[in-house]
Formats: sequence, C-alpha cells, structure tokens
Amino acid sequence: MIKKFLICYFLIAGFAVSSAQMTKVASVEGITEYKMENGLKVLLFQDNSAQTITVNITYLVGSRHEGYGEKGMAHLLEHMVFKGTPNHPDIPKELTSHGARPNGTTWYDRTNYFETFNATDENLDWALDLEADRMVNSYIAKKDLESEFSVVRNEFESGENDPTGVLMEKVINSAYLWHNYGNSTIGNRSDIERVPIENLKAFYKKFYRPDNAVLMVTGKFEEEKTLALIEKKFGAIPKPTTPLRDSHTEEPAQDGEKTVTVSRVGDLQLVSALYHTPAGSSPDYAAMSVIENILTNEPSGRIYKALIEAQKASSLWSFSPFTKEPGFLYINIDVPSDKNADEVSTILRTSLDNLKNNPITTEELDRAKSNILKQIDQIYRNSAYLGTYMSEFIGGGDWRLAFLQRDRIENITLDEVNTAMTKYLIPTNRTIGRFYPTKTPERISIPHTEDIKSLVKDYKGKEAMSMGDAFDVTYDAIQNSIDGGKLSNGINYAFIEKNNRGNTVNLSFSGRNGDVNSLMNKGIIPRFTASILNKGTTTKSRQQIEDELSKLKSSIYFRGTNGNIYANISSTEKDLMPTLVLMEDILKNPTFDPAELEKLKTEELAYLESNKTEPQFLASQKLSEINNTYPIGHPLYSMSLAEQEAAIKKLSVEDLKAFYNDYYGLGYSILIGIGNVPSEEVKTFMEEKFGTFKSKYPYSKIASPYKPMKEVNENIITPDKQNAMTLGNFSVKISEYHEDYPALEIASSILGGGFLNSRIADRLRQKDGVSYGAGAGFQGDGDNNDQNSQMYLYAIYAPENFDKVQLGFKEEIARFIKDGITEEELTNAINGWIQSQNVSRAKDNELSSLINNNIFYKRTMDFQKSIENKVSALTVTKVNAAIQKYIQPYEKWSVVNAGDFK
Repeated sequence: MIKKFLICYFLIAGFAVSSAQMTKVASVEGITEYKMENGLKVLLFQDNSAQTITVNITYLVGSRHEGYGEKGMAHLLEHMVFKGTPNHPDIPKELTSHGARPNGTTWYDRTNYFETFNATDENLDWALDLEADRMVNSYIAKKDLESEFSVVRNEFESGENDPTGVLMEKVINSAYLWHNYGNSTIGNRSDIERVPIENLKAFYKKFYRPDNAVLMVTGKFEEEKTLALIEKKFGAIPKPTTPLRDSHTEEPAQDGEKTVTVSRVGDLQLVSALYHTPAGSSPDYAAMSVIENILTNEPSGRIYKALIEAQKASSLWSFSPFTKEPGFLYINIDVPSDKNADEVSTILRTSLDNLKNNPITTEELDRAKSNILKQIDQIYRNSAYLGTYMSEFIGGGDWRLAFLQRDRIENITLDEVNTAMTKYLIPTNRTIGRFYPTKTPERISIPHTEDIKSLVKDYKGKEAMSMGDAFDVTYDAIQNSIDGGKLSNGINYAFIEKNNRGNTVNLSFSGRNGDVNSLMNKGIIPRFTASILNKGTTTKSRQQIEDELSKLKSSIYFRGTNGNIYANISSTEKDLMPTLVLMEDILKNPTFDPAELEKLKTEELAYLESNKTEPQFLASQKLSEINNTYPIGHPLYSMSLAEQEAAIKKLSVEDLKAFYNDYYGLGYSILIGIGNVPSEEVKTFMEEKFGTFKSKYPYSKIASPYKPMKEVNENIITPDKQNAMTLGNFSVKISEYHEDYPALEIASSILGGGFLNSRIADRLRQKDGVSYGAGAGFQGDGDNNDQNSQMYLYAIYAPENFDKVQLGFKEEIARFIKDGITEEELTNAINGWIQSQNVSRAKDNELSSLINNNIFYKRTMDFQKSIENKVSALTVTKVNAAIQKYIQPYEKWSVVNAGDFK
C-alpha cells in the first residue's frame, strides 16, 4: 500500500510540475508538441492499436555541423553514446534484456536514437531514463574511443567496398565547394582515426543538450502519465547558458557542369547525375519530389522508359534528402558490362536537357502525386515507423514540415512543377560535368533557408487518423480473437478483426503446389513467374496496375519459390475489396510480356554481376555450395553463379507460361487477415473468385532433413575490397518441438544475439574493436520430421584483422562451451527474449507470419505459449547442458571468409 501510494504521489506530483513547466505548443493530426523550460521539445503521438511504444530522440547535429578535423564526428559520437553512463553502464545489455528493437542513425542535419519495446510502464520509465541520462552523462571515454574508432572505420570501409556508394560520395563531394552537405556523414579515415578524446567530448557537450533535442514518444501510452514521467526524467537537466548558433555557410551557384570519374575493381558500370535543389522547407522541394518520381518511377518514369525499358541499362534509383538547407537530387543508373555506358550517359543527358521542350503532362503529374501520397499514407498508418520518420523533418527544421510537404504535393499545379523543372534541371546546375567557357553563363542561385518558425507557426493540418483500439498480445487472447476455419474451396483462413490506426489491413495469401518429383529441373522459373505477375494482365497494363494501387493507397507484393506463390496486401478497410479484385486479376490473368521478362533478366544479371566481387555475397554463395547435398535439378539444389547466369539467359516466356499453367492454383492455401478486415466479404470473395483456381500437381512438402555440414574454413580473395566477411554455420538435429529447443534459443542469444552485448559482439566489437557487426544465432526448424536446425555466425571487418576475428570466434566459442553462462546472463536473456516476442506479436506482419506457420504445421498459439513457459523455467544448468550437447568448437563449423587477405 505504501509503495502504491508513493508511485501515485510521484505521478501526481510529477504531472503537477509538468503542468507548470510543460507548455503545449501545437497539435497536428494526432501529434502534440510540448516545450519544457529547459528547451526540450516533446512530441506525443498515441496509437492504441499498437501494443508497442517507440521512444525516439533527435538531436539537431549531423555532418553539416562538423568543422575542420571533425569529419565523421557526429557519427562517431552516435556510436560512443551506446557505451554507457554511470546509471546505465551497459546499454547494450539493457536494450537486450528489455527486448527492445533499437538503433541510432546520423544524417546531414540530425542524429537520432530510438528503441521500440513492449508497451509497459516499466519499459517506458526505463527508456526515458536512459535517454535523459545519456543526453548529458555519457562516458565518452578514451578507452571506448580506442575500440570504437576502429569499428566506425570498419563501417567506413564496408562503404568503400561498394562502387555505387563510392561513386555517389565522390559526385556529391564534387558538387559542393563549401557546404558540408558535400561531405559524407560517415566521415573520412584520418579524422575517424585521429580525433582527440577532448575534441569528441567538447562536441558532445556542445550539441547534446535539451534545447537542441526533440523527444518523440509514439504508440500505446497514457498521455498525462507520460508527460509527468518526461518531466521527471528530463526536467532537472539545465539549459546551457551558452547559446547554440546554427551554421551560416551558403553554397554559391554552380558555374558549370562537372564530371567525376572513379576507377576501381568491379564489374557493373555506373552512370549518375546530381542537381542542386532547394531545402525541404521550400515549396519547390515538393515540386522536385514530384519531378523525381516522374523521371525515375518504375515503370512510368521518363528515364526509366529511355534506359531500362529500352534495355540500355538494368536498373535505376534516385533520392533527394529532406535537408534544412539547399540539398540535391541524385540519380543512379546500373549498366551491365555488356551494354554501352557511354551511350547511357548520352541518353541520360539528352533526356534531362530535353525536359525544357517536353513539359510534364497532367497525366504524369496525377500519377506522381498518387504514388507519393500512397507512400506517405502508409507511413502515417504505422506509428512505430512514424516516430523515427519524423526525425528527417525535425532535422529539416520542424516536424510539421512533414504535413506541409504532403499538402504541397496534394495541391501542386502543373505550372509549378514545370517551372521548377526548367529552373533547376539545367546543365550548369548538374554534376557529371566539365568546364565550358561561355559568353552568357546560365546559373541558378538557390536561396538559403529562412524563417521556418513563421512557416509552421499557424499550421493546423487535417483531421487526425483514428488512434485504433488496444489489442491484447497474450497468447490466449490472440488465439481467442482468431476467426479461423476452411472455406468450401479448401482455403485455410484466419482473421483477427481489430481496430488499427488508419483502419489498416494486412492480408497474406499463399498457395502451395507440386512435390519434389514434379518440381525437378524448374530452377529459377518459379521465382521469375511470380516476379512477372504484376507486370501486366489481359485487362490492365503494368502502368494501369501501378496507377490503381496508388489511387487505392495499397500495395500488393508477390514472391514465388518452387511450387509456392505468396501474395501480401497492405491496404485499408475501405480499399481492401477493390485491392483484392486487382490481386485476383493479377493472379489469374498475367500476360507474360516478353519485354518485361527481358527487363527482369537484365536486372537479375546485373545484380549477379555487381556481386561477383562483393565479400558478403560471395561468402554466402560459397557456403551454400559447400554444403549442398542435392543433385542438379533438385528444387533445393544450390546453383553456382555461372549456373544462375546460364539459367537466366536461357529463360523464356514459354517456360513461365508452362509453369504457370501447371502449378498456379489454390493447392494447399492459407489466407491470413489482420486489422480492420471485412471478414465475411473477404471469405465470400475468395470462395466465389477462386473456386475453380486449381493446379495440375497436388502439394507435398519437399523434405529437407538434417544433414551434417562440412567442417571447413575456406578463404575467397576479393581484390581491392576494404572490408571482409566471415560467415559460418553448422546443423543441429532438433526442431522447435524438441525439449532442448528453448535452451538453444537462449544460449544462442547469449552467444551472439541481443544488441551489441552478446559474447561475440562484446569480444569483436566492444573489446577488440575489429568488427562493425558480429554475432551468432539459431534457426529452429518448424518441421519435426526434418529436424534441420542451424547455428550461424558472422562478422564484417577489415581484412588485416582476419587473424583477430578468427581467434575471437575460436576463443569465445571455446569459453562458451567450457564455462557456460552466468545467472545474470540467463535472467537478462530470458527477459529480453520474452519481451521481444511480445513486440513481434504486436506487429501485424509478424503476427500474420506466426499464425500462417501455425496453420501450416497444424498447431495453435498454445505451441508458442508452451515454448515461452519452458524458456521462463530454464536454469543455468539446463542451458549449459544444451551448450555442451549441441554447440560445436569453431574448428567444426562450416566457415567461409571473403576479403582482400593478400
């Protein structure tokens, strides 16, 4: 009773303080801003339908704020803030024990830290306490810097492996004379390696302060209680007396086109272009967003049609970051080695320069607006992602700019778009370039960012989306909420009707057909058949399909493997049925356009070509080849790179049509719907429309029984790659039904899971400082007949650290087997595992997958409940016994290392 009274007293007292010190600033579409006396801005966004909470804190410091000798300091600091505080000395361990999904990211204008966790009062208290503490009390110690700088360097080197990233970095850098947007956020090697700890501490003290931060809490929480808690945690942090002054460097107008060339080891050719563009807060940024979509969207984009559809190149992408000060639009094109990159460069330039004579049409504008607004709508319906998404706009000047950007896109006119296009997309504002002397220079000077406060001051927004209703994620509650059964045409179904934010619906539909004998020698055909489905039907072109999905603000994704076809729909209650009609048309009436197949083949061949020198891809490929036990032609046979290329080149439309005619149909089908599902309408539709949708070959699961993996440790040399990769695994003959499965789950979590605090991560990253990412895990087999489970490990590192990585794996696994685990490790691992399962069940797509597996394996949520009960009951003795019984010394693993070890 005394404890309860004290808790209530502190909450009441805390809220009384917050009422005095917390000022409400604005409220737009469900997001409410408060400001504390110390300058901290607080954003609250409730979503009752989410059973999780995301705490995201954004600091207004990024690479734009770095000075001479400080390149990469904001990003390095992001790593250091995970090293601990006096009250939170082991942050990775805490994150793991709370089952959180955390990260930190650094960009041009901001740095953010977030954690998504199970929605409990205790978790929220912990997360807010953590963020308040590391705002001002992070160690930033020399001993941590000595290990972490090499981890950041390892991350830097992994980027240096990628020709696409290298070219982009060089082009952006060359485009800017003075502004820091020209510098990569990751920094440069010398500044990363040589930064004095005193400088890093000073940078931390300068920018990590309440009046330079925005705290956002999204998900399921009580507003008044949360405000009181925020005031309690952050209210005592004083506002520094030294004011912060923003940067004032303005990039001058570019005088002429520039050209950048990069020559490195690789196979895929690249062509790119960059234009300087306005800041995110400018109305012209919305216009440029629309223009970007019109130029590069697949399949309607002008550049896409000129290069990809014309089969001059394999793929393209673009991005235009939402920045506080004038930014850029970057376009990248992948060109396979058997195509002419010079021709692609000429076509790209010509296409861009001819825009002034080919204005954008009303049809193009409407399509681009629909495409972009669909993406925005889907983001706004996902509260967990919205919390971190807002960091981009906070960094760009204010969170309300997100809504202003949407409104501007909705209301933009043809004249505004064409004016912006001819204003910014001019040769002298472009970087591919060289200097051209001319008597009449043409320049575009882009104004510096001005007065964002007045821009958003009176913004009200639209009516907020519904917050949805609370949903109980306990196993019993989920099982009781399932409306399940079998339709008359054999479709197994399970619906969970719950009121989601924005009336969101997630629906998955799968059909399984064929057996090991009928699927022999089909190879890549099933995958390509699924990929071409949405490229056109007998009633709709590919473009019409894309346009209709944009209007419905819905998505349909298809994938296929062997005789299995999977479709996933993201929609709303209002638009689900029309989206299902479209899915039916795509599944039943594909046209198998030869031109679309050629584009798919070109893209896939280019992907393989781009990976022929990539360590991670090659290590994974080699590992699967080493442990392949199936004959050529078997559905589970692991094809070599050469075999994949040959199969792709040989592939024909007739192959796809024949496969479709033989294998497409309901077979063994499962339909899962979660959210605002009109269940009866969906059932009726699926019975009426798919009653006669049958395949020629009945389904029988392809067996993949346990087989020991080969004990090898092989190297692949990848010249001129500044990063290396080690991948390893071994087979374990158990399934999820085995009595030792829970113990192995927890053992693997302690060995290599969690967030930077596993045995392997602690050794290779925290102590030795040789790996940016390292860990291990366990994949349990859901089939009790196969019992083909696997342990795996991985590490990314600089090639010169090869010996240290090998020694680290060898010693840590040996110590793990010899000494076992501690009581503290067990307690933290169990708590973290249980909470992470709660988070997973709170996410509709992950819950859908879980229910699908239960139907497939003929079980209920009681199965998962029993595993959790067994996990909760684990002892150190039982886990150590499982380690002794199953975990193999490193020498017995199947390991492949890829890198420039010479």
